[in-house]
Amino acid sequence: MEPKRLYRSREDRMICGVCGGVAEYFNVDPTIIRLVVAIFGFTGTGIFVYILAAIIMPEGPRRY
Repeated sequence: MEPKRLYRSREDRMICGVCGGVAEYFNVDPTIIRLVVAIFGFTGTGIFVYILAAIIMPEGPRRY
């Protein structure tokens, strides 16, 4: 069995796929993750973390 990896989502993306990838990893609805990022975005922390994650996280494998 392969270990679970954190990727940016290719299918469930609005900007870079970070929230979709985190939601797939934790098996939750992406809307919940997007709301949490939006709430932290008002403090500036969410925006910084999102941009950092978009740069660092690899894009998910293609599913054919």
